[in-house]
Amino acid sequence: MSRTVIVTGGSRGLGLAITRALLEAGYAVATCSRHPGDDLPPLLAAYPDRLFWQQADIGVAASSQAFIDGAVQRFGAPWALINNAGIAREGILATLPLVEVDDLIQTNLTGAIQVARAALRHMLSRPGGGRIINISSIIGQRGYTGLAAYAATKAGLDGLTRALAREVGRRRITVNSVAPGYLDTEMSGTLSGGQREQIVRRTPLGRLGTADDVVPAILFLLGDGAHFITGQTLTIDGGITC
Repeated sequence: MSRTVIVTGGSRGLGLAITRALLEAGYAVATCSRHPGDDLPPLLAAYPDRLFWQQADIGVAASSQAFIDGAVQRFGAPWALINNAGIAREGILATLPLVEVDDLIQTNLTGAIQVARAALRHMLSRPGGGRIINISSIIGQRGYTGLAAYAATKAGLDGLTRALAREVGRRRITVNSVAPGYLDTEMSGTLSGGQREQIVRRTPLGRLGTADDVVPAILFLLGDGAHFITGQTLTIDGGITC
């Protein structure tokens, strides 16, 4: 049977690219999102035996638990979890509505913790170890004006990575973060033309990243060659933070 990977937020952007690459590599994938989007249904039709999708809001504990339960019922205990689901809200913190702050924390950080907690209860009973990968961001490392609350959630994911790596290491489960830079996805759609140009100028490789720039690192961390790498944050940003 194929190794199963749980991917949150797999209906668009980086999550969709991860889901597609995992299926092409032979994994079984269980993914969730608030909506299926336009690109996930064709994958469901193409891989009916290895792709499972369930509507879920991971910021709601009951919803994230129901998703994990559904994934386990379909494929059994997962080999790996990729905490990818996230949202972005931009605004100066002093005027950012508290409802948006709460939404950021619940989705990006609390949701990831809830999913990891639910998935680990099954992963820890599975022989042969496993993998957890948290998708954080360079914003959590360096900050950016107007993204203070978002940065806090992503820095929290890196902290979760380091602590959880210590907790589950003896069970041969590795935990790492992947911190992308500015990607040319829907989440960067709020950037103005001037902001995009500034980011490109500051990036040694001279462009925004793409989902395809990040996916190979995730496949590597899932592979057998990464079994002794844990508690680390791998930055993929075209050199903008160097």
